[in-house]
Amino acid sequence: MNAGIIGMGRFVPEKVVTNTDLEKIMDTSDEWIRTRTGIEERRIADDSTKTSDMAFYAAEEAIKNAGISAEDIDLILVSTVTPDQPFPTVACMLQERLGAKKAAAMDISAACAGFMYGMITAKQFIESGAYKYVLIVGAEKLSAITDWNDRNTAVLFGDGAGAAIMGPVSEGKGILSFELGADGTGGKHLYQDEYIIMNGREVFKFAVRQMGESSENVIKKAGLSTEDVDLLIPHQANIRIMEASRERLNLPVEKMSKTVHKYGNTSAASIPISLVEEIEAGKVKDGDVIVMVGFGGGLTWGAIALRWGR
Repeated sequence: MNAGIIGMGRFVPEKVVTNTDLEKIMDTSDEWIRTRTGIEERRIADDSTKTSDMAFYAAEEAIKNAGISAEDIDLILVSTVTPDQPFPTVACMLQERLGAKKAAAMDISAACAGFMYGMITAKQFIESGAYKYVLIVGAEKLSAITDWNDRNTAVLFGDGAGAAIMGPVSEGKGILSFELGADGTGGKHLYQDEYIIMNGREVFKFAVRQMGESSENVIKKAGLSTEDVDLLIPHQANIRIMEASRERLNLPVEKMSKTVHKYGNTSAASIPISLVEEIEAGKVKDGDVIVMVGFGGGLTWGAIALRWGR
C-alpha cells in the first residue's frame, strides 16, 4: 500500500504587510530585504485570528478537495510552533471543530521542517494499514512570536496554513522516499525565548548544506536522477538558500516553486502553501515527481520524493 496526497488546502490572512510598510517602523529598506531574502511582502493575521483558525480553514479546503468527509479522518497531525496554548493541542481543537469524531490527534513541533515530519509520520500509519486517511496541517502565527524591533528577524516571517489529506494511492504513486534528521547541538542558533532568536549566518550555512544533501539523498533513494524531478518545493525561508538547493540539483529556474516573495517564511506552512499554489497554477500534473525539502529550528530537517497522483 502506497501513501500519497489526495487533497490539499491552504489559508493566508488578508492583511498584507509590504517591505515599504516595514520601512516606516524600523531601520530597514525594501532594497535591503529583497536582495538578502527575496521577500517583498508577507501576510499577518489579526489579533482575533489564532493558529487553530487558520488550520481549520486550510483543513476544510483539503477535506473538500480530497472528496472525503471529516468523519473519514483517522488521525490529525498539526505541525506548529505557535499553538494557541500549550494544551489542548491545535490538533484536538481541529478535531472538535471539524467534527472528525473518530480521529486521534496530536501536534508535532519540528519548526519549519514540521510538515515533512507530519507527512512521513502519516505514511507509516497508512502503509501499515492502521489508518486510511490522515490530515496533516502546517499552521503558524509567527507574528505572535516576532520581535518587531529586531530588523534581522522581523522582516522574515509571515502567517498562514497549509493542509493535506493523505491516504492510499495506486502503485508507483505517493511517497517514494524520505529523509528525516535532527541536530540538537545546533538548537542554540535558532530558538524562541520570548521571541524568535536566530543566528542568521549559522542557520544559512546549515540550510544551504542540508537542503541540497537531503534533496539529493531522497532522489537517489527513490532510484531517480535529478533529470526525473519535475518540481522542487523547498521551504520558503530565503531565496538565496532556495537557489543554492536548485543549483546543486542543476534544475532550471522554472522547476523550483517560489512563493517567498509573497508570503515570507511561514515555517511549517510554507511547503503546503507553495504546493497548493503550484497546483492552482496548473504546474502539477499526474505522474510528476516532486521533491519537498525543509529545515528548521531544532535543528531539524526533512525531505520527500513523491510521485503525484491517486
